[in-house]
Amino acid sequence: MTASSRDGRYGAVLHLDLDNFKMLNDTLGHDMGDLLLQRVAERLTASVRAEDTVSRLGADEFVLILTNLSPVKNDAATQTELVCEKIVAALNQNYLLESNVYNVTSSIGASVFVGHQTELETALKQADLAMGRSKKDGGNAVRFFDPDMEVSVVKRAALEKDLREAIRKKQFTLHYQPQVTRNQITGTEVLLRWQHPQRGLVSPAEFIPLAEETGLILPLGHWVLETACLQLAAWAIRPEMAHLTIAVNVSAHQFHQADFVDQVIAVLNTTRANPQRLKIELTESMLVANVEEVITKMHTLKAEGVGFSLDDFGTGYSSLTYLKRLPLDQLKIDQSFVREIQTNSNDAAIARAVITLAQSLGLGVIAEGVETEAQRDFLAASGCLAYQGYFFSRPLPLDNFEAYVQRAALSPGSRFEGSS
Repeated sequence: MTASSRDGRYGAVLHLDLDNFKMLNDTLGHDMGDLLLQRVAERLTASVRAEDTVSRLGADEFVLILTNLSPVKNDAATQTELVCEKIVAALNQNYLLESNVYNVTSSIGASVFVGHQTELETALKQADLAMGRSKKDGGNAVRFFDPDMEVSVVKRAALEKDLREAIRKKQFTLHYQPQVTRNQITGTEVLLRWQHPQRGLVSPAEFIPLAEETGLILPLGHWVLETACLQLAAWAIRPEMAHLTIAVNVSAHQFHQADFVDQVIAVLNTTRANPQRLKIELTESMLVANVEEVITKMHTLKAEGVGFSLDDFGTGYSSLTYLKRLPLDQLKIDQSFVREIQTNSNDAAIARAVITLAQSLGLGVIAEGVETEAQRDFLAASGCLAYQGYFFSRPLPLDNFEAYVQRAALSPGSRFEGSS
């Protein structure tokens, strides 16, 4: 930076992180991991000039300083990009680690600077943020720091802080969306809502991914499960509500906890909820890894009376072989296929295939995202008689949902007008 301030030429900070380095350590051992880091260091050093600096920050992270670039910022950025491309190409070549051939890619973040206009720590932070974006975009790529990126990170950090406080202060509530079979309300799916004291209602699309990334989905998910079971126990003594099932979405992080089954059984015992009224919704993405573990856990909970629904079916990559082995009760047709089911022949064909598959496996099938009478009628004609969506009702607060069920009981066979 001092040299740059004298001659007016730009420099650059590169923050490099190897992609999936942990997998190498886990599969071939730490000795091979150390050997790979040495080979990477050699290739990095060979990819830059003698006056540039290559350092290992720690673990599988490296920081490089490029000096004496162009005095024109855009030209300096172009020079930096060319060096990064050279590094990416060098690191993408196979590595011979003793008798093992291994390939590893890298994510690189870059930040250019001139003189002391940027603080040292800021320049390093900017490169790190850019590297994080490269990693998020799939890795094996170069990204430059953008001020908008910093704004996004600051916003995310604030949301994470608020999310932790919200869990501590119990700012969450559940909304209930009716599930209808042959025009009778047979159950509900519970959906998490966050009522922030300043932000208002925060969209689940905004805070659920953050909860997944930070691990906060574990206490949140446990709260949802416990609250749903408490509600089942409360409804059990009310004749008009006792027949209802509650479907609870469970994340992969939750399900893959070693003690997940014990947690569910403990909640059922504590709340005295009827396990046959609890339905756990899993997604296809859970079946990609540790499918044997998933099957074992499902069978254990199934023996307790808990039901299972496979959510968003048709959007993932589940094997039909595994599907046959899963103790499922229901397949759920994803709303992306329902939305244009009357106008898109592919969506219609997929929906019919799911219905046929469910019937052949002896499973129930429910369609989500049903918004019109025409969609409902098309699904009914195709053999799907269970639905969920705005055509019947939006997700409702508890009191509104209970009133909705009572109105439906008084007018069986109707669409329960005014509730959606």
